[in-house]
Amino acid sequence: MRKRTILATMAIGLAGLAMGAASISTQPSNETSAHPRGKPDAPLPKPEVTLKPGRVALVVTDPQNDFLSPDGVTWGVVGDSVTENGTVEHIDQLFEAAHANDIPVFVSPHYYYPHDHGWKFEGALEQLMHNIGMFDRPSALNLEGFEGSGADWLEQYKPHIEHDNTIVTSPHKVYGPETNDLVLQLRKRGIDQVILAGMSANLCTESHMRELQEQGFEVIVVADATAAAQVPGYDGYEAAYVNFRFMASGLWNTEQAVGRIESLESGR
Repeated sequence: MRKRTILATMAIGLAGLAMGAASISTQPSNETSAHPRGKPDAPLPKPEVTLKPGRVALVVTDPQNDFLSPDGVTWGVVGDSVTENGTVEHIDQLFEAAHANDIPVFVSPHYYYPHDHGWKFEGALEQLMHNIGMFDRPSALNLEGFEGSGADWLEQYKPHIEHDNTIVTSPHKVYGPETNDLVLQLRKRGIDQVILAGMSANLCTESHMRELQEQGFEVIVVADATAAAQVPGYDGYEAAYVNFRFMASGLWNTEQAVGRIESLESGR
């Protein structure tokens, strides 16, 4: 008798899960997919996001040569993804829209100093970045050799980053903003909504999304304003896109993001 009861309970539970899955799979989507290559959208809820004047900011992770320039040390693995997504141009469009509409811009960069190379253990990509000298600088107080280096900003972004409306935070050291002052700077300005873009999708960008959400921010990821490494059998961008869709409050393309930013300014 007890065995039959247990089996019946399990059957009811599985039926409930199946009904839940069916209800999700048939849920209508009110927006087109943000995937750069038009991949069909996941059948998941799409929270309504309304940008709020004075409470929204653009956050860009690692807009630096080592990721975004053909001369950068990672171009051999990220270049195809950056090119296919139009990442460089899309980040540029976001910078322009933010500045034109008085939305503050925060840049969360990645720098390594000599003492960072003394770490006793590393993850796989940390080890790779250290081995290839990615984002290297001689010290926090020394800009010798910075101009045009892999740690420098992409040249076309410099007018946007060297701008009165842009805050450059201290560097993050692994992937997320837990080791820099991004959250502090956002909180001090009363920001609770973040439009997130930058490099690279499944590392720093995704890690920033996760931590900012844990800190209580509403995070919108701009799907075609990021990219990631592709190696045989593995695509970092596709891995990140799944998590963006599952976790972010909003997943937009650049055209959608710019339109929302411009509508915010005009009050439409």
